[in-house]
Amino acid sequence: MTLEVEGLKVHYRTLKGDVRALDGVSFSLADGEIVGLAGESGCGKTTLGKSLIRLDGRMRHVAGTAVLDGEELPIGDDKAMNPRRWSAVSIIPQYSMSALNPTRRIGRMIAELLRSRGKSYRDHRDELVRRLELVGLEARVLDNYPIELSGGMKQRVVMVLSTLLDPSLLIADEVTSALDVTNQKAVAETLVRFRDMGFVKSMIVVTHDLSLVYQIADTIMVMYAGQIVEKAPAETIIKAPRHPYTRALIGALPEVGLEYGDERLQSIPGKPPHLLHPPTGCRFRARCPLAADECAAEPPIVAVEAGHEVSCWKAAD
Repeated sequence: MTLEVEGLKVHYRTLKGDVRALDGVSFSLADGEIVGLAGESGCGKTTLGKSLIRLDGRMRHVAGTAVLDGEELPIGDDKAMNPRRWSAVSIIPQYSMSALNPTRRIGRMIAELLRSRGKSYRDHRDELVRRLELVGLEARVLDNYPIELSGGMKQRVVMVLSTLLDPSLLIADEVTSALDVTNQKAVAETLVRFRDMGFVKSMIVVTHDLSLVYQIADTIMVMYAGQIVEKAPAETIIKAPRHPYTRALIGALPEVGLEYGDERLQSIPGKPPHLLHPPTGCRFRARCPLAADECAAEPPIVAVEAGHEVSCWKAAD
């Protein structure tokens, strides 16, 4: 087992109080597994990814643990996490095309980053060039400034950079959101190839695009209002979801090849709850067509079948 997360709670400090961005998140990630993490904006997807590598100083680790390859990550301590970043756990950040230092040539920037980790650029250059060639980039890009590369090229550079030290866990945060359809497919295929070639052991792909993550993920977790509401094999999530929120998300997706005519895609009524003061019980109940009196209490986690868990009072119906 690569990763075990148990009871993770992470808050953001604000002048009005703590925003409970993650509230009791638990899940596991097996060796070689790609997990897609999906949900609406603001549900906690990016916070979950960042909390495992400790990249945001506004976050306050309240409770919970994350154990990677048998060793507990010090996710509450930014300084203690630093030696583990990029080697044990790495991230392809959201808007990673803007993550490259515009004042440094690509090669020099990578050399400085390697040096900060006690590694030699000379020792890693051949492997760096090999991986750049795997994603369709020539060695000469190392002499370029970021502004000289296209958006897709910068994205691929960041992907190579994030996996150069073969991290056990890679977090890919909305890596396709700013790309055209062709580049989206290429990036998704590259993530799978990196896993298959052993550049990373396991992966969490954060996305709002269920149709894309379905193509590459072994498992999909659906988040809502700081909690995981459903986790299952990708095929099951798309074709046989059990949580009302998951069903609503999939119902809002257009299907290629279908003509909708005058019909409208179904939207989810209402808004997610504010996580400064989240409601008790099921957090989706104010928007749920199946809500009943029992939903005012915390829903149980129901194992529908092997590998398929749903946090809902109606899951067994």
